[in-house]
Parts: sequence; structure tokens; C-alpha cells
Amino acid sequence: MADFGMDDEELEQMYQEVILDAARDPHGRVGDQADGGEDSDGDGVTIRVEHEACLAAESHQFNPTCGDQATIHVEVAPGEQGGPDLIQRIVWQGSGCSISQASLSIMVDLVQGQTVDHAMDLAADFRKLMESRGAGIEDEQAQDALGDAMVFQGVSKYPMRIKCALLGWEGMKASVAQALSAGQEGDKGEKEEQV
Repeated sequence: MADFGMDDEELEQMYQEVILDAARDPHGRVGDQADGGEDSDGDGVTIRVEHEACLAAESHQFNPTCGDQATIHVEVAPGEQGGPDLIQRIVWQGSGCSISQASLSIMVDLVQGQTVDHAMDLAADFRKLMESRGAGIEDEQAQDALGDAMVFQGVSKYPMRIKCALLGWEGMKASVAQALSAGQEGDKGEKEEQV
């Protein structure tokens, strides 16, 4: 990752500022934007499906170490004419530390509107970054693709904080897998009806 001519302390401060900014103004958080839903029973926000033709699913993630929790909702648009499936919409609801909230926000920016394959590649690269123990990743294309998520390189030095940063990414992967699985089961059902 480029260091912009800064020393380690200056870089660490810049990374902390990016994380705090993303946590203060989280993208994709339900209830904070027009992406939100309605409080149906007073217990929380109900995430409503915006794209009826999409395969929708959600996954609830909890980090017992720190108390972070998030429900990640995705809507996957099936690829047209054999094309790639797209993450049409991704939103979340949850609470936790600045690291988990910032990671969720940056993840939304990176994967919304992207192909499922690209989102899974980003998740794999982000996991490698978190497993680097502060060393980062050498693949410049992966660094470029991760963009602002590279600020979590500093977080990877602290094993107790890695789960915080990975929370949303694991939820996104689980939600996409559920949506695609439901779509495949639906396809089987349609094929059986046509026979």
C-alpha cells in the first residue's frame, strides 16, 4: 500500500480517521437513510425488499468477544441470459464498535452493484488482509480493489479486533449464499412444474 511519504504514526492516524468517519456516517445502515424500513413491533427495523425480482436473504452475525451484532440483508439480481449475478442492494442494521460499523459501511460501498463473484473475491482479499497481522497484502490489484478497506491493515495487528472487522463481510457472504441457494431451489421447483 502506498504510504504517501508519511511515517508510521501519521499513517496510523489517517487510518483511524477514515475508520471513525465511516463509523460516524455509515453507508447502507437501515434507519439512517432512505434504505430503511419500518419498525413493525418496536423491537427493531424491518428490512423490506425493494427489488421484487431479486433473490433476497439476510444473515445475523454476532461477535461475543465485543458484543458487535449486525443483520446484513442482500438482494441478488439473477444474471440475465447466463450473465453474472449482481448484488443489487445490500443494507444492514446493527450496533457495535467503530471498527465493525466502519467495516460494514465500507463493505457496502465496495460490493453494492457488483457481481457476486467480485464481491466474494473482495471478501477473500479482505480476509487475507485481516490475517496479515499488520503486514498487509502484496497484490496491488487486490489493494486497489479493496480501496478504503485497506485502512483495516492496522486493525489486523490486534487479534481481538479482527472479528469486529470481519463481521459484516461474513454476513454478506452468508446472505448471498442463502439467496443463491433459495434461487437454485426455486429453479428446481419451476423445472419440476414444467415437466
